[in-house]
Amino acid sequence: MKVIDRYRLLVTASELRPDTMQADAAARLDKLQTDLEAIPPRGSVLWRLGKAKVLPPRGLYLWGGVGRGKSMLMDLFYDCLDIRRKRRVHFHEFMLEVHDRLRDERRKEAGDPITPIVAALADEARCLAFDEMVVNNSADAMIMSRLFTGLIAAGTTVVTTSNRAPYDLYKDGLNREHFLPFIDLISQRLDVVALNGPTDYRLERLAGVKSWHVSNRVEATAAVRQAFFQLTDYPPEDAVHVPTAEIELGGGRTLHVPKSLKGVAVFSFKRLCGEARGASDYLAIARRYHSVIVVGIPKLGPENRNEAARFVTLIDALYEHNVKLIATADADPASLYESGDGRFEFSRTVSRLMEMQSDIYMASGHGSETG
Repeated sequence: MKVIDRYRLLVTASELRPDTMQADAAARLDKLQTDLEAIPPRGSVLWRLGKAKVLPPRGLYLWGGVGRGKSMLMDLFYDCLDIRRKRRVHFHEFMLEVHDRLRDERRKEAGDPITPIVAALADEARCLAFDEMVVNNSADAMIMSRLFTGLIAAGTTVVTTSNRAPYDLYKDGLNREHFLPFIDLISQRLDVVALNGPTDYRLERLAGVKSWHVSNRVEATAAVRQAFFQLTDYPPEDAVHVPTAEIELGGGRTLHVPKSLKGVAVFSFKRLCGEARGASDYLAIARRYHSVIVVGIPKLGPENRNEAARFVTLIDALYEHNVKLIATADADPASLYESGDGRFEFSRTVSRLMEMQSDIYMASGHGSETG
């Protein structure tokens, strides 16, 4: 089915509210779908006859504020796109993968490491779809221009979403002048489509959602379950089929996410803080998800000081990336850690947990301020 047809069906069914900017973006994605599907698959008769040697379609940079429907439109596009070599990945995960490949290539000492990486990525996908393009460090900024110039030259069409306009990427970042060619590349080779508007649909979904539930009883479980379905538009009656995920933590380690959908993840406290984890692990979660549900937070004290320390680190990562937290716990934040080693340091966590329940925090966009 075509992207625009799927979008119109959702509007007709009242699953989406009519939105002119969303409709325009859906139409542009629909055209891209048509252009990509018109190119004969590699290895087909037409491809072997040389009729497939055409310029790749222009990519798309879809940007706008939080909750404007960027991920929803990317879902429609990727699900409808009927080509063999396509790939969708969160941008942060993609850059971690690129750095891993760079280390492997540098060990070979065989010349420019970017060239073979571009060749491999272009061979794997002729459409690369990224969620949440953001640049937080100079290492990424330094390689992105060469990497994406090579990918586009090799015939890969890039489609990405972002909370920021292209020129605001890596704003005020270290050595930003080395990043400016990438911004020029976006304007030259991708169509920039703004999806800004007054309506924050994600915030509307959060309306009336209580974020901190004291007790781990049936009522609290039911409340966070409802919050998950409200945030993801997933039908509660199909709960058994909610997707899972694996997050790359670095060093070859992964973290299983029992429920992961549309930027929302569900974890148990035991899985997040009962096992040996560090700040980098929690940062991976914070960068990947705009909302995190944590169930089963116990009262904390001297007997579980390690778990408490990890919980502090977790909340720091979520807070710094404006991740929305919905939780079930055995106590309210102020009573969660009443005595024991580290109680003084925990007071900052209490303050942050309280702020994270505020309307102002709930309305903030996902991502760090330096992105």
